Amino acid sequence: MAGKRKPPVIATGGGQAQTRRPGNPAEAGPASPRTEPPAAQSTPLPEPNRTPEPKRAEAPCKVSVAPIPGGEAKRPEAKPAQAKVLAFPDSKQRQRKQQAAGGGRRWRLWAVLGGFAVVLALLMLAVMFSPLLALKTITVDGTKLASSDQVQAALAPLKGKPLTQIDQGQVQQLLTGLVQVQSVSVEARPPSTLLVHVVERIPVAVLKNGEQFILVDPQGTQLGTVADPAAAKLPLIDGGTAAIGQATFSSITAVLAALPEEVRAQMQSAAASSPNAVELTLLDGKKVVWGDASQMALKAKVLQTLLNNPPVAQPGKPAPAPINTYDVSTPKYPVTR
Repeated sequence: MAGKRKPPVIATGGGQAQTRRPGNPAEAGPASPRTEPPAAQSTPLPEPNRTPEPKRAEAPCKVSVAPIPGGEAKRPEAKPAQAKVLAFPDSKQRQRKQQAAGGGRRWRLWAVLGGFAVVLALLMLAVMFSPLLALKTITVDGTKLASSDQVQAALAPLKGKPLTQIDQGQVQQLLTGLVQVQSVSVEARPPSTLLVHVVERIPVAVLKNGEQFILVDPQGTQLGTVADPAAAKLPLIDGGTAAIGQATFSSITAVLAALPEEVRAQMQSAAASSPNAVELTLLDGKKVVWGDASQMALKAKVLQTLLNNPPVAQPGKPAPAPINTYDVSTPKYPVTR
């Protein structure tokens, strides 16, 4: 019909189309979404003494939705959830807890170590004082001048004492009465044996003292007597015990101590008119002019070479003259005559 007009269709962004009737803003549908809030709607009041007009039947209308370019409408982005802040214990409180834990561990460690030390100490005491390790047998070696019986008698106070309580100093102290003993070393052999190694002083001469023949070392220590001086295979020094400690006696014994043992065994006697004029006499009567106490090692080596290499007769030549004297007072230029 020409008298009726269709209301206009208004497309809304993403929503359904609404029909707006002209002339009555109150009946208009919701406006298209904008950033501004929609205007407040008011309801018209009926005018007094006016008959209300009958409502006209609304013709059905078609609603079309126009798509918005660019796809679907953007939804508001969800805000990230706020992170929760965890409350940590106070640093001092943590330190106290850590110190307490560390102190507990240290206490347990010290307790274990202390217990181990106590057990070890008890075991050591039990071993040190155990009667199972009491000394019963003493074995001695290295003695020539001093007899084994003398050493055994000197060490008798150690019998019955635990081996763990016996040391080298105690043995040395007990043997100081034996002048022949220079030093000792000990070796414990459980359960009840002590081995004593004796190092004796070395005699270098036999000192004639009247009818006695006394063995002496380079310091003049009297190491014992012998009945036959020839059996000792040592040079004889005449002068008696009064010569001990004098300069000439010390020079003689120092020279004899520098000689190799095989050379010293070939000496019959030794004498000196002064400390710088030492002379030796061999078993065959030959003389050795030694001189003073200087260069003794070189003099001893030269003398040994001369004694071991006597002159030999060459064929067709006269026999060499016999040697009666070896002069090594100047060892770099030895002389034989």
